[in-house]
Amino acid sequence: MCRERVRAEQAIIAIDGPAGAGKSTVAQELSRRLRLRYLDTGAMYRALTLKALRVHLDLDDERGLAGMARSTEIASGYEAGGKPPYRVLMDGEDVTAAIRSREVSVHVSQVSSHSAVRKEMVRKQRLLAGKGGVVVEGRDVGTVVFPHAHLKFFLTASTAERARRRYREMKEEGYDVSLKTVQQEMVRRDRLDRTRKVNPLRRAPDALLVDTTGMSASQVVDRLLRLARSRLAG
Repeated sequence: MCRERVRAEQAIIAIDGPAGAGKSTVAQELSRRLRLRYLDTGAMYRALTLKALRVHLDLDDERGLAGMARSTEIASGYEAGGKPPYRVLMDGEDVTAAIRSREVSVHVSQVSSHSAVRKEMVRKQRLLAGKGGVVVEGRDVGTVVFPHAHLKFFLTASTAERARRRYREMKEEGYDVSLKTVQQEMVRRDRLDRTRKVNPLRRAPDALLVDTTGMSASQVVDRLLRLARSRLAG
């Protein structure tokens, strides 16, 4: 773990982990309580996947996808009282709900596996993070995007618990799915993320491992907040 103490408004806090580990909920609340900006790198890949699906672009067309990544404007913003409060914009369109569809979830690992796509996305992510003062979540934030982040966390949970969380989310969103199907898709996505040739999902050596199995989101946030405040100045 990096021992350098910096002020919170200059810090980059990286949160990585597999799907369903609680990254989004925890990262959003941590950024709110520390009064930092929030960046969801996974949402950027989801937005690109959504756009590719809409225009029927071959998801194995690395060059085409990379070109689309370069020309697509992806941004995020905070909407007080919004559910969820953090919005994702693609070319000016609010796609916060659309990028969480089952179709996007099934195909996003395929899109994000391409080297040229990830290279362009990393460039965009570093620009969006600017000079710090941000909580960034994803699957390669602490290892590739910001290897020198001031504070790194790797969240995980059992496959069964992660599947249950995703299943509840999808049922609340109106999807008619079974828990078995959700768990099968999660196992498949885990395998793709871990074994892809470019920037596979892995824990950075200096990242603090936090197993969220059996923990509420507020309990995880409280734990990360204590650790963050002990390592950030001011």
